[in-house]
Amino acid sequence: MRLLDFIVPSMSYQVLARKYRPKNFDSLVGQDHVVRALTHALENKRLHHAYLFTGTRGVGKTTLSRILAKALNCQGTDGQGDITAHPCGVCDACTSIDAGRFVDYIEMDAASNRGVDEMAQLLEQAIYAPSNARFKVYMIDEVHMLTSHAFNAMLKTLEEPPEHVKFILATTDPQKIPVTVLSRCLQFNLKQMPPGHIVSHLENILSQEQISYDTPALRLLAQGAQGSMRDALSLTDQAIAYSAGKVTLDAVQGMLGALDHTYLVRLMDALAVQEGETLLAVADDMAARSLSWSAALQDLGTLLNRIAIAQAVPGALPDDLPELDDIQRLAAQFSAEDIQLFYQIVVHGRHELGLAPDEYAGFTMTLLRMLAFTPLRAHGDGNKLVPPASAKLSAAATKPKASAPVSLAIASKPENNPLTTEVSASSTTTARSPSPAANCNKSSSKKN
Repeated sequence: MRLLDFIVPSMSYQVLARKYRPKNFDSLVGQDHVVRALTHALENKRLHHAYLFTGTRGVGKTTLSRILAKALNCQGTDGQGDITAHPCGVCDACTSIDAGRFVDYIEMDAASNRGVDEMAQLLEQAIYAPSNARFKVYMIDEVHMLTSHAFNAMLKTLEEPPEHVKFILATTDPQKIPVTVLSRCLQFNLKQMPPGHIVSHLENILSQEQISYDTPALRLLAQGAQGSMRDALSLTDQAIAYSAGKVTLDAVQGMLGALDHTYLVRLMDALAVQEGETLLAVADDMAARSLSWSAALQDLGTLLNRIAIAQAVPGALPDDLPELDDIQRLAAQFSAEDIQLFYQIVVHGRHELGLAPDEYAGFTMTLLRMLAFTPLRAHGDGNKLVPPASAKLSAAATKPKASAPVSLAIASKPENNPLTTEVSASSTTTARSPSPAANCNKSSSKKN
């Protein structure tokens, strides 16, 4: 048997998050404010010695640092290039940085190298000139994990580094960074990715991969990513594997355990006609599918938000929403006050879900609270407030009984009521008998 038979073949597939990592500023999605500032600085050669990128996971902090490192060290296609805002992507510096083997671009994870010894070792190497580059770039990821002694050790070098050194710091929690470090850096706050940007980016990638998709499924993936492009691409990889090479709405709903919007529409229709039995029946159907109650309340809050938008600004909702017709119909059935109250109840119900006896009880109690509390509506001329016609219990409680007129008739006749007769007789006696003060006045007048 030959030696080559024991060699494991390399995997040719590369995950979407790595395959489609942006290679230049033009392909970076959703961070236009940062791209604009860095592009102008590179074009005008107004370069800072330390940059700080902040933002949640998967918004492009590491990607942006690599693009900046390429822009600082790009040699051009002819090898005579200079600092540029548009790296060529083909020179040795650009290809080596993309491959992660560039000697003068050092990425350090502060979560695992957080001590003062590691920082001192890094700073000792910073004084040496770059071996094959214009600048030596140090990228410290999750810099907020450094100890206080490590921060103190880097302060002087961070303030006045050698001319050939650039620092790029990245963190998801800038509040833990000392102000002495923040004041020495040029800070950029990277935004979370809007769902529209994520959907358009996924459409572009899936078109290049020649994979069929449903646009509502991509919107659901963007919602599950919660502003992270990397999470969206990872979920897309999972959806492709789950649905055997295509991204469909049913497959994504089953993969994410997402709630079908028809359940939510049925809940709102039951609230519109005040049918508690239907509410509990829908909740039982959801329990049979083992759906997440917290996610159900979250989706219900999203639906109520869209209904409120349809009531206030009808043209603000996108036309490609799959539940647009149901949203417009429900917006006409409920008043704006109803939707605002329902939204508040749902938000509080989601926060109280962990305090409930069980999550099913917490979910159904939220639905029953929405059923019970309805704002009073103006009747007729708008001056008189009446409860809604659905308040059956209140109407039954205020309905007069058949014996009420008889008791009122008896009470209206003093001679038939012993208590009334006694009270009236005592009041008459009191009125006829003079007061002691009056007797005293009469006696004194006789003496005079």
